[in-house]
Amino acid sequence: MARTDRSTTHEAWRGRISRRAFLELSGTAAARLAAVGAALGYVGRAYPAESNKKIRLGVVGGGFGATFHWHEHPNCVVTGVTDLFPARRETLKNRYRCDKVYDSLEIMLKEAKDIDAVAIFSGAPDHAKHVTMCMERGWHVVSAVPACMTLDEAAMLKEVKEKTGARYMMAESSYYNQECIYARNLFRAGGFGELFYSETEYYHQLFDLAKVLTDKGQLCYDPGGKRSWRWGLPPMLYATHSTGYLVGVTKERITKVSCLGWRGSSKEIRENPIVADNVYGNPFWCQASIMATNQGHMTRTNVFWICVAGGERAQWFGDQATLYMSNWGIHGPVEHSRAKGAQPVTVPEYWKSEMLPEPMRHPSGHGGSAVFISAEFINALIEDREPEIDLYESLAMTVPGIVAHQSALKGGEQLEVPQFDPPKKA
Repeated sequence: MARTDRSTTHEAWRGRISRRAFLELSGTAAARLAAVGAALGYVGRAYPAESNKKIRLGVVGGGFGATFHWHEHPNCVVTGVTDLFPARRETLKNRYRCDKVYDSLEIMLKEAKDIDAVAIFSGAPDHAKHVTMCMERGWHVVSAVPACMTLDEAAMLKEVKEKTGARYMMAESSYYNQECIYARNLFRAGGFGELFYSETEYYHQLFDLAKVLTDKGQLCYDPGGKRSWRWGLPPMLYATHSTGYLVGVTKERITKVSCLGWRGSSKEIRENPIVADNVYGNPFWCQASIMATNQGHMTRTNVFWICVAGGERAQWFGDQATLYMSNWGIHGPVEHSRAKGAQPVTVPEYWKSEMLPEPMRHPSGHGGSAVFISAEFINALIEDREPEIDLYESLAMTVPGIVAHQSALKGGEQLEVPQFDPPKKA
């Protein structure tokens, strides 16, 4: 694996496109890798350049919601933006060159007459409610992660999707992380053999504990200085950046989970208001789990809010090949010894793919995923099809984390994960 650099900033890491990964092959897999090669460049269905259809998009949420590229798609025009905070509304207006600004989603729902679809980037606890409101209004939806935060909300989303027929996509960055695209292609081409185990991780230092009560500029506060939805958020309720590296590669369903949580042993950490006083009743800073799949496979999934690390990462283990993502910031500078037959691989520059219209073929944020998420949602609506990360895939990534948090509250008890797949055809 290529040597990492601890001085690299977190945002620079997330936006980096040309990466090295480490692929270890058995003799059998090495012999057939040449046949797999052509498949490793595939990203998704080509952008339907022959279509003149225009998608009129509303954007909700001027934080993360201002980091996408809808306005660069030739078949999309942003016709309305909204956020509860004036400064964020101005950010959206300038970013997407849209003069129609609404003070709230509720006002947009009531007044807008020129919107076909909406991008929901409000706070996580509001996603399911806002998605439901928009789909019942007749709008297609792309939503930030997670899809929902309770099992009841998962059932509600499934019901509204099947009642309205509206398209839904979750903007899960791991799915279009460049190494994940490579892993998905390798899996589909049979390069792993049986992919029996994965390790998926999301590490994000959300808080400066020494300043959390005095510095209102941190992520755990909203622009008005009040505690945001991130204050005390149970890590596993934000697990899709981890589970997406399994579900998004193999389409497996996680069926059982056992999870533990870490509260900290020192008084300073254990009694910090973030875990001692939050609306979720959550006592955990970090959570780690072992999950079982419907294919009899295993995955170890972590989400940490306090750690000397950063980013989203996975490792995939098959009986014919194992693929390691780069581990920036996790263990510091390190080189792995290269076993006989092992080799470093250069991940293709997937942003040059025909899936993206010409103006969108450039590096982007969140592991290179932002342009792909933007293009796939609009491409799917042009072609009147479900996006790759449709509601059922989204719930398969989201629900295991909900159950994992329940398990952690029960000391690691193994729990069944309910499934929210589409109804079986007669």
